[in-house]
Amino acid sequence: MSPDDLDERRARRGKRAAHAGKAGEPAWLSTPANLPAPVTTVTPLRTAALKPTLRTIAQITGLAVTTVSRALAGAPQIALETRQRVAQVAAEIGYLPDRAAQRLRTGRTNVISLILDPHEEILGYATSMINGLTSALRGTPYHLVISPHFSDSPQIEPVSHILRNRLADGIIFTRTQPMDDRVKLLMQNDFPFICHGRTELATPHPFVDYDNFAFAYRAAKKLIASGCTKLAIVLPPETFTFAHHMRHGFMAAVREEGVDFEIAEGVTLDSKSDAIRRHFDARLRGPSPPDGFVCGGEVVAMAIMAACYDRGLLPGREVDFVAKQTSGLFDQIRPRIETIYEDLTQAGLLMGQLLLRRIAGPVTAEELQHVQRLEDA
Repeated sequence: MSPDDLDERRARRGKRAAHAGKAGEPAWLSTPANLPAPVTTVTPLRTAALKPTLRTIAQITGLAVTTVSRALAGAPQIALETRQRVAQVAAEIGYLPDRAAQRLRTGRTNVISLILDPHEEILGYATSMINGLTSALRGTPYHLVISPHFSDSPQIEPVSHILRNRLADGIIFTRTQPMDDRVKLLMQNDFPFICHGRTELATPHPFVDYDNFAFAYRAAKKLIASGCTKLAIVLPPETFTFAHHMRHGFMAAVREEGVDFEIAEGVTLDSKSDAIRRHFDARLRGPSPPDGFVCGGEVVAMAIMAACYDRGLLPGREVDFVAKQTSGLFDQIRPRIETIYEDLTQAGLLMGQLLLRRIAGPVTAEELQHVQRLEDA
């Protein structure tokens, strides 16, 4: 191709580019002359400079930065109205606290860890307790994190993990043992905690507990008063403190009244419902079967009721029950059976309130102890 031909080709390409509206831009990207140019609205991204801060909230509310900070932290010294106004402004402008910076500055995580053991009665148990705990934490900077503990691993493992890595400001756990290693560890490290259940340790520690002695005693007395001549009870696993409380309450009642009794062997409150049903199906077929049942949970009560129905025995006629009720489940069961209520929502609320007191400052262990009496329920 001659130099003249090359110059002519370049000239033609230049004309096409000019017609497209921009040199080098493909023609299919250009806007036709008879159509308006497209309008594009761009929302600027929030940059670090535009991110709402405590100072932003202070400018909007007219409060000092320190007052805003304390209000967001839920400080009781700040008026409730001020705390609510600051929280509303923070929500409206999309303020998000820097958790990492807060932890470095205060040493706090704003986390309460609830360690739960999955077991047969866990559904109503956990739901009610969590409802109470969240009510206690509402309006505070704390949020609840649930950690599971499984029966095939040591109870102390999740507690040690949280303590070692400082993953929470306080720990709540359940199903205490007489010489509970978790309680010992947390007390040695002066770490805030509260447990659902007592121990037999000599040193006082925080707890909320239900009076299981009184439950078993009253349940047995009710069955005896209804005419039952032989009582049966399914206890929790012997490793737990409340198993001893329940056993002692049951034994006190049957000894006072001089009635026959049996304590189920081979099954506990933690056994699968099918195993409990099979156990009592065999007992009801065997010699000298019980006719009154003390049930420490709703699942165990339904399992024994199923065994009775399969044998043609009706509650209120041939057999009688007294069950511990922790949910509204038995309100829907027919025929109705006698129940004694354990208020786990109240237990959760109390544990949350007492733990917050412990985190807030020095307080004696005796001030952080509460036993739910049957008359409280």
